[in-house]
Amino acid sequence: QVQLVESGGGLVQAGGSLRISCAASGRAFSTYDMGWFRQAPGKEREFVAGIKWTGENTRYADSVKGRFTISRDNAKNTMYLQMNSLKPEDTAVYSCAARMGQPSYLGISGDSARYDYWGQGTQVTVAS
Repeated sequence: QVQLVESGGGLVQAGGSLRISCAASGRAFSTYDMGWFRQAPGKEREFVAGIKWTGENTRYADSVKGRFTISRDNAKNTMYLQMNSLKPEDTAVYSCAARMGQPSYLGISGDSARYDYWGQGTQVTVAS
């Protein structure tokens, strides 16, 4: 089992940048595929970005491609989401999630139901 804690959320102006983090404890972080999801008020949770347990493969939602970068530091048991050129529509609660590492040929899942462990979320608000 792994425990996840997000941090780094806050209020930022449109066009600005923010980096959020997900710190993991418990079982070996390096064996988990990781993902970032977000949920805005009145909307369903959506996939933002994911990274394989090896760190070699990443996947992004079309809405954030080219603006957000996901990364991980297995030595620090931490995953990051660097968010640039933020837009008001990026406002949401951002949550990190983990699932047991899958073979590379299976890719990175964008389905929240396939993730077993979740953090409590961190609020990101982008002001226009």
